Amino acid sequence: MSELVLAFFIIGVGLCSAGMLTHLYQGFSRQTAGMRVAGATATRSFLNIVITFFCGPYIMLRLGWQSGEAGEIPVVNVLLAAFIAFAWSFVSGLMILGTYVAVLRAMM
Repeated sequence: MSELVLAFFIIGVGLCSAGMLTHLYQGFSRQTAGMRVAGATATRSFLNIVITFFCGPYIMLRLGWQSGEAGEIPVVNVLLAAFIAFAWSFVSGLMILGTYVAVLRAMM
């Protein structure tokens, strides 16, 4: 049971950081965050890849709620986007928490 709670905590850390970084990016750049890879320069392309990696779970959840052709939201799209976003946020949350624990251990 404690492993399940830990997994949900890691997913929560990943989703919270994705939402926070997405809104910070949108506030500073004055454009909507999206799944972009190409940029005007090599630096901008690298920045787009980093933004896509860390903001990806929030963007996936937002994309899952877009309406289909008939104007209604397909349940399959929502479930698939949620599954991908939660798995993605688990990986990014694990990286964030792993870095946090490593820094704490290095300081002691």
